[in-house]
Amino acid sequence: MTRADAIARAQAQISSGVFLKELDRRVGFKTESLNAERAGVLRAYLEEELTPAFAELDFTSRLIESPSGKTPFLLAEHHEAAALPTVLMYGHGDVVDGMVGEWRDGLDPWRLTPVGNRVYGRGTADNKGQHSINLAALRAVRETRGGKLGFNAKFIVEMGEETGSPDLGAVCESLRDELSADVFVGSDGPRLAADRPTVFLGCRGGIRIHLDVNLRDGGHHSGNWGGVLANPATILANAIATLVDGHGRLKLEQLKPPRLTNQIRGFLNDVEIKPTADEPALSQNWGENGLSAAERLYAWNTLEVLAISSGNIDKPANAIPGRARAVLQLRFVVGTRYDQVVDAVRTHLEANGFPMVEVSATQSFIASRTDFDSPWIKWSADSIAQTTGKPPAVLPNFGGSLPNDVFSERLGLPTIWVPHSYPGCSQHAPDEHILLSVTEEALGIMAGLFWDLGELGRPL
Repeated sequence: MTRADAIARAQAQISSGVFLKELDRRVGFKTESLNAERAGVLRAYLEEELTPAFAELDFTSRLIESPSGKTPFLLAEHHEAAALPTVLMYGHGDVVDGMVGEWRDGLDPWRLTPVGNRVYGRGTADNKGQHSINLAALRAVRETRGGKLGFNAKFIVEMGEETGSPDLGAVCESLRDELSADVFVGSDGPRLAADRPTVFLGCRGGIRIHLDVNLRDGGHHSGNWGGVLANPATILANAIATLVDGHGRLKLEQLKPPRLTNQIRGFLNDVEIKPTADEPALSQNWGENGLSAAERLYAWNTLEVLAISSGNIDKPANAIPGRARAVLQLRFVVGTRYDQVVDAVRTHLEANGFPMVEVSATQSFIASRTDFDSPWIKWSADSIAQTTGKPPAVLPNFGGSLPNDVFSERLGLPTIWVPHSYPGCSQHAPDEHILLSVTEEALGIMAGLFWDLGELGRPL
């Protein structure tokens, strides 16, 4: 039996219906981690669904209770020989709110619904479909090799990623010896495009910056007080304009990343951002000057206004509001002094005449990526190219945020992410879906990757 046999066996799980049947069952678990009433379902997904799935692959598994007691973890391990390479994998079984009643044509988010090339269901893209692809590929390789993988494998599944993975770092540090490995391989987030296999090495970080202007209680008539009472909304709008201009360009130096290196530019040289017909078109004259779209998205920092509020926008009164507030988000790459951002913004606003703007921050995610010199990068890219016949896009980091730092920084592993969804998948929204074409290719990619790992005989 050969590498090609393993790939064919993995991809045949689409035509046979085996893969979609499994995924339908997993989507049926309403694992909304933001919903306190789903605590029992979160545990059931690990105990009733994934534990038997790992047992079929000859993994031993056990539940790990989180330090906060909120959501459990599943640790599964398959060991063949100490000299063989060991891979650590990751997935999350929790999802965002199902948004029942908001899906097209009345679709049930808790059932798998194929429509043409799309397969709808909550968690299909984020993340049940993605870790299901990896499990299915492991099964295909094991069956092809007569009950062996050819490497050691460990898998940790969490149920709190959609709440910011609050306990993942502490749990992984407490299991440092059990999680020791030669390489980390995970699947989450979208590919660069549906037709371009992708490897990304980490993720951008994120920090939410809250700006509040509280001048007085209640509103005051704009005719009687206009021109003599300061307007908090006007103040806030102008304060934001000192941080980012009308074309999305950062104005405060402390919000910018280090200068782009030739190495990073080289990684992104052949990366083209091409939205599909059902995705938004790229905005013209938006973002940092002198950068390509790929460099803006994957190698630069952006400051976005997520929400802004003052008065009642649906029923505006002829009154000067007393308060205004905004939530901004800085997405940042490795090397950004994110720990100094809040103080820098506060000092900047005070120096520019806005001492009344209160600055605070919440929900911080760390930027991280694996070392560019890691041999695992070329190894994974070569494997994917051999399987698909096309070179994958290798991105320094994912544009969004994932708990990659737990694996790259705390556990010190080279991190290789191979995503199986695409930018238009509607994750975190109604109509979340995967594409059958991408799923079939992804099954082949992961079967090829796992087969090649079993061929190494020893770690790189």
